[in-house]
Amino acid sequence: MIVYKLQRKFLFLALVLLLVGCRSKSQATPQIGQHAYAQNGQLNYLLFLPQDYGKEKAEKWPLILFLHGIGERGDSLNDLDRLKVLGPPMIVEQQKDFPFIVVSPQCPTSSYWVERIDDLKMLLDQIVMEYSVDKSRIFLTGISLGGWGTWHFALQYPDLFAAIVPIAGFNELYNNEVPENICDLKNLPAWVFHGAQDKTVPIGRAEVMVEALRDCGRDVLFTIYPNAKHDSWTETYSNKDLYAWLLQQRNWRAVIKTNAWYIAGIFVIVSLVAIYLYLHKRGKGLQFR
Repeated sequence: MIVYKLQRKFLFLALVLLLVGCRSKSQATPQIGQHAYAQNGQLNYLLFLPQDYGKEKAEKWPLILFLHGIGERGDSLNDLDRLKVLGPPMIVEQQKDFPFIVVSPQCPTSSYWVERIDDLKMLLDQIVMEYSVDKSRIFLTGISLGGWGTWHFALQYPDLFAAIVPIAGFNELYNNEVPENICDLKNLPAWVFHGAQDKTVPIGRAEVMVEALRDCGRDVLFTIYPNAKHDSWTETYSNKDLYAWLLQQRNWRAVIKTNAWYIAGIFVIVSLVAIYLYLHKRGKGLQFR
């Protein structure tokens, strides 16, 4: 007669769940620093890995996805140098210990970011799959044209990011229209920046987005530079408080989703321990014959 103890069967199942949840994924060979990458038919991009990336195998890094403005569009690998004159791509050229992975794609000259949301999502998914990215700390920021793209990318994927930072951005350039699904962003931390003297993208385009989000119950941070024109990004990206604020944000939906198998395994183990203790206390053994 073969006796299978229920506790052992479920403990084995729990261990399997934990092993599946902790399974390793293939990692790309890291190139420390900022490097250019071309993709046939897709977006070319710059990728920055901090100098300490890879030293601790289990370490996951926060990621910033940066969307440039209209003047930095391009179509070739060499055109990616245009991105290095401002924003995060410029910062990481000088600061090798910048504590984020930075992905800076380039929008083709005949296109706009709002037409490339699917391509951006595909690129981001690829980077997350190939590198040690903390899925709970993925941040989206952009300037002008990229600020436009930031709003639209976030509206299409509101659960993807831990925070967004639109700078000199807008929803519609020529009117104050607010998207119907603006309240989809009510759980997403946002820090909006704009110059009060901006004639290219009037500050009203940002104000209506901030006011609409606040009406949804989102306590949006809104910084207005009283003397700044369209370039409100130089001062913003030089502000260390911005990066400290980003590192305080976390996308808990991503934490739960990423660790679903691990959480399930823990739940099974705790349940089995409780069952075992209950049966042991009653002096009974549960078994199949």
